[in-house]
This record gives sequence, structure tokens and C-alpha cells, in this order.
Amino acid sequence: MALSGSLGYYPAAVPDDQIYLSPPDMSEVERSFLLQAFDSNWIAPVGPDLNAFEAGLGEWTGRQHVAALSSGTAALHLALLLAGVERADEVLVSTFTFVASANAVLQAGGSPTFVDCSASDWNIDPDLVAEVLAERAKVGCLPAAVVAVDLYGQCADYDRLEPICAQYGVPLIADSAEALGAWRNGRRAGSHGMLAALSFNGNKIITTGGGGALVGDDPALIERARYLSTQARLPAPHYEHIDVGYNYRLSNVLAALGRGQLERLPEMMSRRAEVHSRYVSALTDFPGVGFMPVPAESQPNRWLTVLTIDPAVAGTTTEALRLALAKHKIEARPAWKPMHKQPLFSGASLVGSGVSDGIFRQGLCLPTGSALTDSQVDRIVEIMAACMA
Repeated sequence: MALSGSLGYYPAAVPDDQIYLSPPDMSEVERSFLLQAFDSNWIAPVGPDLNAFEAGLGEWTGRQHVAALSSGTAALHLALLLAGVERADEVLVSTFTFVASANAVLQAGGSPTFVDCSASDWNIDPDLVAEVLAERAKVGCLPAAVVAVDLYGQCADYDRLEPICAQYGVPLIADSAEALGAWRNGRRAGSHGMLAALSFNGNKIITTGGGGALVGDDPALIERARYLSTQARLPAPHYEHIDVGYNYRLSNVLAALGRGQLERLPEMMSRRAEVHSRYVSALTDFPGVGFMPVPAESQPNRWLTVLTIDPAVAGTTTEALRLALAKHKIEARPAWKPMHKQPLFSGASLVGSGVSDGIFRQGLCLPTGSALTDSQVDRIVEIMAACMA
């Protein structure tokens, strides 16, 4: 059975007229890396491709140490454990994100407090983070960590977040799952915070079929992450264990696929930027249409193009557009439903005025895969223009 592309899973054979949101983009480069790993019999668990992939990720993020893992969620979970999050500890998390950012807090035993996003970049609002930390400091009960999310491939404002968290001694973790290759104020995604998490899920800008990484500059933290990710196995012939461990390590063969994808990351970013520009050029003049704002100092990786529709002006809604595209076998998706609106987190508090609620009501993610052709983008635009006209 074929599963939805929005989850990062795709059928083996895609109909010629089916367009997914962000499907994998493979070439002979990846095939070559995979065959070399296969022929060398370095399949699992670790091997030279895993080491080389980690080195490549370190170069892309500007980090000195990398642990390639089974998922971005695993990376976030380990980051929170390494930050010292314990049962019932408060963790500040961006509310405008995919559920994995908050699920990792629960997995670590913490309790999320959701922070609204800024209208200027849709990422966690530094002013609100500063307010919460100041309030908690007054009563001597600071959060155990802050998790900032680089939403839709755009880095959060770490130039403000890092000094705010440092002022109160609260660890900052960057959820850069969607943002590999992006940069802001001269620094690339993954270079921020005590630790940063990356994702290589099937729908990300590069994929290993499923995988992630934890990146940082403290060798002791990354070494601890590797230890915990391999069932916390001590170096004894009979396998000695004193800690709870996890089966989180990425295999060598998947790392080989990642090496090929990483080699092609610049071209895939470039193509996604072209697709985004094509949408903007064709749709920006329609009344009530907007796109995710990008500050002057920011360069997203254009993982997804997200537009907003003001129904009072546009005469249509994002849901009407989504359904119209679906009739033509084109996948589009609403913007993330804020975590404070999710039944899973019923009762959790929100700090902010609900900026993310408005984006959820009016936001729509459009297909932005790097393998999209100009004719496919034109087909999408034609359907949308007909609805808005």
C-alpha cells in the first residue's frame, strides 16, 4: 500500500501525473555511493561511509563533531538528555512546528511550554523567550532547556536567542531538521545552540531514507550521544551496561546514500529556489496572497514554499486550493497546526498572542521538490490561478 508523501513515504512507482509535496530526488551519484558500500560489504552498523558522512555534515554546519543517527527525533531526544532534562522539567518549545519537536520533550520526561512565533520570520519569538526566562528567574525556577525550530528551512534569530539563553544559563537546542544548507547572519543552520538536530527523513531537502544527526562543538557531548545511541554499551566482551541506551545509530549503507545527497545539496537548493521564485512570480499579484517572510539577513534553503491566503480579500481559502489541487493529483498541505492546538498537548500553556494560529488558518505548503519540472509548477499555478480568479 502506498503511504502519503506528506509523511515522507512514497510508492515505488509514481504515476506520471502525480505530484508530491517534497519527494526524494535521486541520481546516479547516490546510486554510485550505494553500490560502493554494497560491494565493500560495509552495510551495517558503522563503516567508512558513516565516518565520511559525519565529516561532510560537520563541514556544512561548521560543527566540529557529529553523530549520525536514525532520525531527527532521536537527535532531539539525545540533545535534551545531554542538556540535563529530567522528569517534569519545563522546556520552552516553539509552538509552530512539526510534532517531533515537542514529542522529544515528552520522551525525555520533560513538560513543554509553547512559545508563539514572530510574524517577521515565523520562528520562535526571542522577545517572548526573554520574557519567560525573566519571569522564571524571579521565582528561581528556570526551564531546563529552550528548543528553537528552523521552520520551513529558515533559521531562527539565534543572534538574539543565544545571548538571551546564555544570560540565564539555559541550554539552547536548535531543531534544524528542515533547514540544512540555510543560513542567517553569516552562519549556517546547525551551527547554533549547545547542540543542533538535523533530519534526513524521506521528505527533507536531502534524505537517507530515514535518518538524522546531532551536531555540536563539545566532543564529550557527541561522544556521549554515540554511547547512548548504541544501547549504552560499555567496552567489555560480554557487553556491560550501567545506563539506559537507545538503538539510534545510522547504518553505513544509509550514510552512503547521504553522502551522495550531500554532494548534490547545492544543486537541490538552487532548484528549490527556482521553483519558489516561479510561484512568487506567478501568484504574488493576486489579491490576498502572501508568502513566508524572509528577513534581509536570512537565506532559507527553500525546503517548502508556503503561501498565505487572506480569504476576505482573495475570495477563496487555502482549503479550497488544497482540495482543487488534490483533484488533479497534486499534494499540498496546510501550514503546521500549532502544538498548543493539538489534542496531545491539551492543557499546555502558550506564551504569546496566537500569531501561529493565524498562519495555520491561512497557510498552505506547495510542492517544492527539487525534481519538479517547470511544466509541473506551471500546472500547479494554473489550477490555483483558476480558483483565485
